[in-house]
Amino acid sequence: MPARIEDVAAHAGVSTKTVSRVLNGHPSVRAVLRTRIEASIRALNYVPNPSARSLAGNRSYLIALLYDNPTSGSSYVMELIVGVLQACKGTPYNAVLHPFEASDDPVAQIDRFVAHHRPDAVILVPPHANNLKLLQRLDELDLRYATISSRSHQSRIDIGFDERKAAADIVRQLIALGHRRIGHVAGLKGHGAHVWRLSGYRDALRKAGIEYDESLVVPGDFSFASGVAGAKALLDRRNAPTAIFAANDDMACGVMREAHARGLAIPGDLSVCGFDDTPVAMLVSPGLTTVHQPCREMGRLAVEGVLASIRDPALQLQTHVPYALQPRASTGAPAKR
Repeated sequence: MPARIEDVAAHAGVSTKTVSRVLNGHPSVRAVLRTRIEASIRALNYVPNPSARSLAGNRSYLIALLYDNPTSGSSYVMELIVGVLQACKGTPYNAVLHPFEASDDPVAQIDRFVAHHRPDAVILVPPHANNLKLLQRLDELDLRYATISSRSHQSRIDIGFDERKAAADIVRQLIALGHRRIGHVAGLKGHGAHVWRLSGYRDALRKAGIEYDESLVVPGDFSFASGVAGAKALLDRRNAPTAIFAANDDMACGVMREAHARGLAIPGDLSVCGFDDTPVAMLVSPGLTTVHQPCREMGRLAVEGVLASIRDPALQLQTHVPYALQPRASTGAPAKR
C-alpha cells in the first residue's frame, strides 16, 4: 500500500502538520528537521498528491527547465536534465522540460508558458541564461529562477564554473605535448561558453608565447555536424593544425569523424580534445580527452537553489563547482614532419 503523510510523520517522529509544511516549502521549518523529513519521504517512497497540494497551497509544484537548440549540444542538455530529475526525486516537485526557441520573442514565450503551466520556478540554460529581457520578465512576474553558466549578473542564483580557466588548462596540455598549431572549433555565439572557451584558448597560447592566428578559429554551434564542418575548414589548410580543441564533445566527435574520413590517425596525425565530458567522450574510439563539467551536479544544485529561493525570496547564491581535465587516448605528441 502506498505510504501516506501519516506514515512519513511517524517515521520522522513529527506531526503531519510539520510534514505538510515541508511539502509546501514553508520557511518556518528548521533545516535539520526539514532534512529528516525529506529523508523519511525518500525512505518510504512517499508520493504526495499534487492535485490536493495545488488546491491547498495555490502552487503547481512544477519546476520548468527551459532550453534551446536540443539537437546541438544535446549530450550537455541531457546530462543537465538527468541532474534536474534526480534532484526533484524525493521532493514534492516535478520537472517540466520545455524547448524554448531563442529566435522567438522571449517575453511573449514566457508569458504563454507561465499562463499555461503555472510553474513555481524556472531553470534557464544558455543562451536563455544570458537573456536580460527574459530575466527581467521573470522578475516582473515574481517567478523564482536559477541560471546555469550565465554571463549576466542579474541572476540571483547561478550555478557554473571557471570555463575560461578550464579551456586554458586543456590547451596548455596540448602545448605541453609539443603542439604549436592548435585549431579551435568555437561554440555558438550568444552562449557564455563561446566567449569563455575561446578566451581560455587564447590565454593558453599567449602564456606559451604562441601568436594567435584567427584563421585557426572556425565557427561552430555545439553540434556534431558543425564539428565535421569545422574540421574540414581547418584540415583543408595548407599548413593544417596538429591539434584541434573543440568547444564541446559533440563537435570534437565531428572533428574525429572527419579526420577518420581523411585517413588521419588519432592521435598520431591529429590530436583532438573536447569539453564537457559527456558520455559520448568514453564511447568513441580512441577515448576523447576533455574537460569534465559536472553537468548533473549543476542541474541538481540549480534545483536545490531555486527551491531554497521559494522559501527565502531574498536568497542570493553564486556557486562555482570544480572541474577536472580528463586525459584520454585522443591526444598525444605531434608527428614529426
